[in-house]
Amino acid sequence: MATLISDTIALLKTLREQAALEHLPMMKVTHAHLPNHVGERLQVFIENGHHGDMQWMAQTQERRVSPDAMWTEAKSALVFALPYSPDIDPMQRLNETSNGVISVYGLNRDYHDVFKGKLKRLAQWLARASGHEVKVFVDTAPVMEKPLAQQAGMGWQGKHTNLVSRELGSWFFIGSILTTAEFAHDIAERDHCGSCNNCLDICPTKAFPAPYQLDARRCISYLTIEHKGPIPIEFRKAIGNRIYGCDDCLAVCPWNKFAQDATELKLKARPELIAPTLQNLLQLDDNAFRKMFSGSPVKRIGRNSFIRNCLIAAGNSNDNSLIERVKHLTTDDAAVVRGAAVWALKQLIDTKSFEALREINAALEAAEDVKVEWQAA
Repeated sequence: MATLISDTIALLKTLREQAALEHLPMMKVTHAHLPNHVGERLQVFIENGHHGDMQWMAQTQERRVSPDAMWTEAKSALVFALPYSPDIDPMQRLNETSNGVISVYGLNRDYHDVFKGKLKRLAQWLARASGHEVKVFVDTAPVMEKPLAQQAGMGWQGKHTNLVSRELGSWFFIGSILTTAEFAHDIAERDHCGSCNNCLDICPTKAFPAPYQLDARRCISYLTIEHKGPIPIEFRKAIGNRIYGCDDCLAVCPWNKFAQDATELKLKARPELIAPTLQNLLQLDDNAFRKMFSGSPVKRIGRNSFIRNCLIAAGNSNDNSLIERVKHLTTDDAAVVRGAAVWALKQLIDTKSFEALREINAALEAAEDVKVEWQAA
């Protein structure tokens, strides 16, 4: 038995060394089972409708409650952190209203691909070294990685529901390897938020009904990425110039003073994406959009949703140089683009000019959602 324990410790030690070479500074180990209260919180989240249009959360709920509910043979979970700390001030960009703001994690390569490649190499090594089965997960399967990471001791779910680490702050991705091997577990992390409410107070759309609770339907990240239809009018002004995601609740966390610099070059911000002008973005057709965001997570939302987001930002910009481009997009092929363009146009031009355009265009519009925009505006 002593030999087995010694071999297991040596195996994990070597795996941690391999992980460090992959620019993964933290690896934690826990069992592949989450306690019942995690599934109960998920149930309440879904019953309250806080998952919005993300129907896959409800559809995979039974498998999502615990890793071993999805893969019954799993015994251990190895949880890894990949830092992506920004070299820029993510909040400063919000003042540059003629430019679009892309969430820090979307400024270069898609982290799913980058992280999964690293974990696959580690998992392959582990499978060979241990003889056990392995499976890799990076935010693309029904695994609740944040509760799993907290149980493993990587950090705790803060009041904004994201993971916070005393060693890494908030700017890191989470990935996991499930395995049939049994390892000694790290100690779970406790909550260190204390009386701080920075993340709750800064949220532009008040997406947190209570500490440790998120209503995704009000979250700018959800609205600009997951939501496919028109963005509800009540949130459009609050979105400002955020065109893909939102970093506010992460950026104000005081634990970020311990954040580690991102060493993975594929996650370093591409200069042309840090502050792209709305004027240029609003000219993107489908081909140009795909080319600009090739390999980026932004690509997955598609051109139409992206231009919808850019039009909301244009409407909030007070930049009259955008009027002609916005006006042109009121005749775009996509209804969701036309509708957002109508709203943006109303924000940028005087009432008399807008009413003149409404007389001409509203009667020609076939889509009910866009007709509503013309009339509501």
